[in-house]
Amino acid sequence: MDVEVDDKTMVEKQKEKVLLAYDKEKKTVIAVKGVDDKGELQTIPPKPTNNNEFLKLDRNGDVLSNFLSNFNSQLKDPTRFNFFKVDAEKIEASAKMILNHVKAPTTASEAKIDKMRVGVESSTPKKNKTTESNNQIYANADDYFVNPNKIDWESLKSFGISKGQLEKSTAFESMLRGYKSPNTFPIEAKMSNVTIKTDARISFRPGSEGDVILAIHGIRKQPELNRSYFGHEFTKDDKENLLKTGNMGRKVDIKNYFTGETIPSFISIDKLTNELVSMKADKLSFPDKISGVDLNEKQKNDLKDGKAVWVENMISAKNTPYSAFLQINADKRSLEFIFPENNQNQIRNQNEKQSHESGVRIPKALAGVDLTEKQQNDLKSDKTIYVKGLKDKAGQEYNAYIKVNPEENKLDFFRFNPDKAKAKGKEVTPANEHKTQVAVNSEGKTNESTKKMDVPLKKGQSNPTDAQAEKQQKKETKASNQSESPKKRKGRKV
Repeated sequence: MDVEVDDKTMVEKQKEKVLLAYDKEKKTVIAVKGVDDKGELQTIPPKPTNNNEFLKLDRNGDVLSNFLSNFNSQLKDPTRFNFFKVDAEKIEASAKMILNHVKAPTTASEAKIDKMRVGVESSTPKKNKTTESNNQIYANADDYFVNPNKIDWESLKSFGISKGQLEKSTAFESMLRGYKSPNTFPIEAKMSNVTIKTDARISFRPGSEGDVILAIHGIRKQPELNRSYFGHEFTKDDKENLLKTGNMGRKVDIKNYFTGETIPSFISIDKLTNELVSMKADKLSFPDKISGVDLNEKQKNDLKDGKAVWVENMISAKNTPYSAFLQINADKRSLEFIFPENNQNQIRNQNEKQSHESGVRIPKALAGVDLTEKQQNDLKSDKTIYVKGLKDKAGQEYNAYIKVNPEENKLDFFRFNPDKAKAKGKEVTPANEHKTQVAVNSEGKTNESTKKMDVPLKKGQSNPTDAQAEKQQKKETKASNQSESPKKRKGRKV
């Protein structure tokens, strides 16, 4: 459980690095996303709300080195840009400072700019030297959630973890930033005459004396959902959502027993260990745009409530469109992308229980008729719409009132407006003049006058036309004559 962790301190002390570019042609400063397949630099305004789309630079420099190593060969005009490595949390102020320096350079601003400047000559990837990298980590201790110089390595030895093993792993820096190790470690703890061996994720936590404490997150057979979780009792729906999607899908209040504080939080399951993890709801910022798609107010509000939101036509780094669900994952402390093949039906079921507005997927077209944006929004708002020119399975037109049925998660069709004539509005096939037509053409039903018809009824038709009746009568007479004609008798030789 991570409630005791000061999330605010963790966010303040972590300093993610991102890349700014000064465009000499347009005389603007922009944040870098990458380079597309056409050799164009992908950029975005340097606003904190766009944080999820920035090109993030790791401390070892691999991302930056790879970007710069391909820079000259990919970009159409590499001399057009100057690059600067800055703290993500200070991106807006840094962009302003760079622009001010270009307009009115001073000795002081030049010194600050030089510290941030990234030269294209740095494009040759550096060899991965673990010792140099670790020396840099210890020298920049203030950049991290916990101070690497305060780690009690002797204490870690008692759990079977050595300094060299951890420093060489890819988990080390992530743990210094306050996150769990992305992978599990073999733990071997000796107590008296007992040795306990298990696999677990591990993390660092600040101690009360300024030291660093190792937290062990052991693997559980299943999450503990039948007991109170810091004051929150899981409902049946909570349990179902957590087990199916890994996220509870809503925001709840939990208690910090150390301070007595009630904290609005999101809850998820660590999928590696089955541990329940919470995250303060106010510690995650929500961007206005994700992967090139503007989020509307309903989508942003649903995300803030913990719901899964379907976002279409996002653009990947390779400039290809894709669609996915977005939802807060408390274990990852961020929004996660959940693609259709991963629990799509489960997430949709989760949303159906939380809000019937998102429980029924409102189509853009229905029975051959394109619904207007207003009609779609009316259905989402539980309003009734009237649609003309719908087509049955035989291609014949009919009209109907349509309304969302939240109990059965489907659209209902009515002959009368159910909002104005509820007494007459029980669900039937659409408008009265089309009742027989739809029943015959789409449902295979017949009455005395239509049971022998072998062609579909036209719009509004309930009986055969004179031509259809005459044609049918001729067929019946012909069939009758054939059945009644005497059979030829064979003679017998005598």
